[in-house]
Amino acid sequence: MRLFGKLYAQALVWARSPKAIYYLAGLSFVEAFIFPIPPEVMLAPMMLGKRHKAFHFANLSLLFSLLGALVGYALGHWAFQALRPVLDSLHLLAPIEQGVTVLRQQMAQHRWGLFGVLILAALQPVVPMKFVTWACGIIGVPVLPFLACIGIGRGKRVWLLALLIRLFGERAERILHKYIEWIGWAALVLLGLLLVWWVWLR
Repeated sequence: MRLFGKLYAQALVWARSPKAIYYLAGLSFVEAFIFPIPPEVMLAPMMLGKRHKAFHFANLSLLFSLLGALVGYALGHWAFQALRPVLDSLHLLAPIEQGVTVLRQQMAQHRWGLFGVLILAALQPVVPMKFVTWACGIIGVPVLPFLACIGIGRGKRVWLLALLIRLFGERAERILHKYIEWIGWAALVLLGLLLVWWVWLR
């Protein structure tokens, strides 16, 4: 957090504001295509303050994340070449181009592999979603499958956080920080098993 410590601290201040719900919507929106801090830093304290609204906050964050993902997709599709110098100055160009390479390979080899990569990217907090949304727009991933995969991946994150806070309260933050990688991979394995089962039925 040293690189973005001030932004992280500001997000926590927003979470305690009377206008927190508007800040959450805005943060979820811009994080999907440009901002470096994930909305969970606001979601967790907001959910802890009003545990009965945990899933309401999660759904609001998910909705605006999807809207932001569409903006990132559109920018990648129509404005990437024009914005390359700006992205390079923000140190975003190289990660976006790396995402383009991975997604283009998956798209050429196997569509289901592509969708799996999208879900994994949206699920894992260590992979900023903005790189994926831009990359998908650049290579032209179909919009509806793109939104479905982002929704599944990001939805798992925010709904899991809401569930943990409803069940465990303040202990949920410590649990999530300690076991997020295990939780993410477990969810991915479950998704993979469901996909295998679906293919086997077909």
